[in-house]
Amino acid sequence: MRRRLPGFLLAAPAWAWLAIFFVAPVGMVVWFSFGYKPSIFATQATDKLSFDRYAEVLSPTFFATFQNTLWVGVAGTVLCFLIGLPVAYWMAVKAPPSRRGLLVALVMVPFWTNFLVRTIGWQVILSPEGWISTALQTVGFEPLAILNTRGAVLLGVVYNYLPLMILPLFVAFDRVNGPLREASKDLGAGKWTTFFRITLPLAQPGIIAGVLLVFIPLMGDYITATVLGGAKGNMVGQLVASQFQTAQNWALGSAMAVVLIIVILLTVAIGAGIVWLVTLPIRASHRLVIGAPDTAPASVSIREEVAA
Repeated sequence: MRRRLPGFLLAAPAWAWLAIFFVAPVGMVVWFSFGYKPSIFATQATDKLSFDRYAEVLSPTFFATFQNTLWVGVAGTVLCFLIGLPVAYWMAVKAPPSRRGLLVALVMVPFWTNFLVRTIGWQVILSPEGWISTALQTVGFEPLAILNTRGAVLLGVVYNYLPLMILPLFVAFDRVNGPLREASKDLGAGKWTTFFRITLPLAQPGIIAGVLLVFIPLMGDYITATVLGGAKGNMVGQLVASQFQTAQNWALGSAMAVVLIIVILLTVAIGAGIVWLVTLPIRASHRLVIGAPDTAPASVSIREEVAA
């Protein structure tokens, strides 16, 4: 018999890629976060390790920025979900199959332009001299004053990250079998009941993927906050970039980056726990207990019953 290589070697390129381009850089950032800036001309030193940089990051000076970043991240993700859910459902279920490819291409159109260029476009639109402000002044309103505010940042992140929410939701809804929805309706369920008890639970993997694809990069975004937010829309990504590029304090910038990673992980974990607790009664109500003579009751879900 021929000798065969172990199966785990097939994943060796992926592990090597993760080790070189993810584990090593993150490990370096964590290591620098325990160091300090030795002089005005040096970026970092790690001969004396301490938690002093983390104490600086958690000071009131930066705490407000972390609060603002978390607010924009959560609010932007929720808005992307509320807008993207009906759009993706219409694309996958209601739109004619012959036009779905065109609709997906239209969703991808913003990615044909550079991220920075798209954001600067909104800066031009929202400026007091932009066409929206000019139109408002023409009919007697005050000039538009949304630029350089947190609202402008929220508008920009929703525009930039909305396609990342629509695409996984579209794939999830598209994979939900039509016969399951038809069977639910034949059993007496209405449109809303079918959507919330059949379609939406089956699309849960796409919902999770869309939320993560939007929330994680949104929390680290600094281009949108820099272009549209100004001082009032400051986010942690701006602080990290300024510490590495302007202040040349790699230790403090690394500590900020590590705290941001921890905040993202904690927020995702807390959000997952809240969703699990909220949906626990719903999941329990979706299960039926079927008993048979001389046998133990069997518990099956409504989705399995419909599928059968």
